Amino acid sequence: MASLRSDEWKAICDRFTNAQNLTEVESRKDPENEPFRSKYKARELLREIYSALKCFEAGDGEDQGQEEEEGGGSEQRPAEQPVDGQRDDGVGQRELSGDSPAGLRAARLGAVEYYLGVNHVDTEELSAGQEHLTNCLKLLGRCTASSDNVSLFINARNQLGILSAGWDETEAAQGFLETAESIYLRYMKEDGSPPTDMTEYFTTEENLLTHQERTKRFELAYTHTMYYLAQVYKNLGQNERAATYCHSTLQRQLKLKEFNPMEWALNAASLSQYYIIKGNYMEGRHCLSAATVVAGLAGEAPSEAAAQESETESEVREQLRQKRADIARCWIKYCLNLLQDAKKQLEDNIGELDTDRQEESKRARRQEEEEEEKGRKSAVLFGSEDTFDSIASLEEKVCCLCPLDFTEARAVFLVGQNYVTQAKEYFQMDGYVTDHVEILQDYSALFRALAFFEEDLERRCKMHKRRVDMLEPICNDLNSRYYLMIRRQLMFELAEIYSEMMDLKLMLANRQSDTQSLDSHTVKKFNHLCSTSAKYFQMFLDSLCSPEGKVPEHLEEEVLRPALVARFRVARLYGRIISSPASDQLENLNKSLDNYKYVVQYCESHPEATATVETELELSREMVGLLPLKINRLKARMATNNSLVE
Repeated sequence: MASLRSDEWKAICDRFTNAQNLTEVESRKDPENEPFRSKYKARELLREIYSALKCFEAGDGEDQGQEEEEGGGSEQRPAEQPVDGQRDDGVGQRELSGDSPAGLRAARLGAVEYYLGVNHVDTEELSAGQEHLTNCLKLLGRCTASSDNVSLFINARNQLGILSAGWDETEAAQGFLETAESIYLRYMKEDGSPPTDMTEYFTTEENLLTHQERTKRFELAYTHTMYYLAQVYKNLGQNERAATYCHSTLQRQLKLKEFNPMEWALNAASLSQYYIIKGNYMEGRHCLSAATVVAGLAGEAPSEAAAQESETESEVREQLRQKRADIARCWIKYCLNLLQDAKKQLEDNIGELDTDRQEESKRARRQEEEEEEKGRKSAVLFGSEDTFDSIASLEEKVCCLCPLDFTEARAVFLVGQNYVTQAKEYFQMDGYVTDHVEILQDYSALFRALAFFEEDLERRCKMHKRRVDMLEPICNDLNSRYYLMIRRQLMFELAEIYSEMMDLKLMLANRQSDTQSLDSHTVKKFNHLCSTSAKYFQMFLDSLCSPEGKVPEHLEEEVLRPALVARFRVARLYGRIISSPASDQLENLNKSLDNYKYVVQYCESHPEATATVETELELSREMVGLLPLKINRLKARMATNNSLVE
């Protein structure tokens, strides 16, 4: 700036340095009753800088320079507004070069507007913050993005993108952030040199940043752009795009070594869940392995900075434990989904292991492993020299291909079981009821998936018994007033477990016996499992009734299918109980018929329910037609027997 004397310029630089110190350092010490005291002081210094710059500019007598300072007037279109139907990328041909004196003057004034905007946002004056940030873009509106101002171009749009997203103006946020991205990409393609950082507009020659530090700050600004775009795309429902940007953000944070270890680890673990749901287990495993390794960087004891931000050191330590437990739960989901996908891949039409399909899959495994190696090399990897080996070592402990037999499935199960133990250590029943029960439900599901691969029916039955042992006490102990939904889930699952055990016991008995009849011990065991399954289904149905015990006339959507399926299953269970006295048989058949009738009659009264239970409804209608005949034959036989006795 030609009109500034060295002492005047130094005074401006000193004010800026003081404003930065107040914002970044002193504000952390502000009392609770004056939380923004330091930032208000910083704001006054920034206003003084702005006035001084305007005063010096007026003294120059340069019409072109004055025009640039006021280039953000009402006639100037903000950079994000569509021009001829196209989104302005901020780097097209402008009337001024960012490297020209007038362009540099505009950038300096724009930088002050930027810092004022951030200051107002930090003090919760969002509208004023938006106004200053918009003024910043207006000042830059007629400049070409260059090494002198490209960082300001991007940071201002990042901030406006954040503001717009906070106001649920998602499309506006998308516009600001995608423009920032295009500016970065074009600058790197056409120039690529480390650009001037915004702080250097008010720095004396001897205090300018190194090329390395400039590069890091610029790359960090673009990393923020990608991070915010990931959130925007997620809100727009563009999940694949959001995942891609999230992955790149995490990768860049590691490379720049600018991240909070636990926050980074949780984001990586969350990203793994997207990959898992998509069936991309290699990427999911890599994210979780990286999350586990990076979480370890946080240490057991909190850092000094972290301790200052929290009330007590123990609170920080508690947060670390919880976040590690959250990562462990993500690992559980990985193992569970991998086993469940393998089950879907190998099961036949009745849910049993299809051995032909299993052999075919094993023959294809060699080719699949070769493709895995190729994919591994092309995958987007995390890590640096410090962490990559640790991540790779952790990955080797669990496969990312669907297991094809019991041995492979058990290896996945054991990994999941280890993380169940870790998660339960934090999410204990005392204080974390919902979380603890959800972990146990996942543990139960792990056993169920593993049992699919077990050929020994007795051992498979024992696995289901383990599920009963972990869920039944909790189901019986939970207060239905506070945990009604959880109890319903447990009742339904326990009913299904007992039903599976009943089928297994019958299959086992039929294999072991050469005769058609079952011994009394087997019959007793079968009937116990059958009646217990029916009991839990009935408990679930009773939980839907009013306090007076009245059956609801209309079932809510979230319980519609479970309720009708429970009715259907109860009907089948009563029909399967093996009972000698004809009177017991008649009672069970009537109970069975009543439940089949309920399914049919409800669907007739509520046609919208038909689509949710098509198979069950068809079978129920069939049984409603057949069971009365069976009941009548039994009654006739009973009458004949009674007359013979008489």
